[in-house]
Amino acid sequence: MKTNTFPASCPLCGGEKQAGKTTFTVDLGFGVVVVREVPATVCSQCGADWINDTIAEKLEKIVDDARERHNLVEVTTLT
Repeated sequence: MKTNTFPASCPLCGGEKQAGKTTFTVDLGFGVVVVREVPATVCSQCGADWINDTIAEKLEKIVDDARERHNLVEVTTLT
């Protein structure tokens, strides 16, 4: 089984990547979804961030739920 390996340094600036948190924002056209405190890998130099597949699946569900409710603004944290 092949596992994904990612470089320890940021491919954008060469800075150090480390565990952190980010804010995920989606513009739905009719409204906006903002998810705060999302676990991510974050570059300590430029602030670029990467979200793993498991977290991305949770974010997709939050966005889909907000789209169904047709909210103008939805702000939440990842739980």
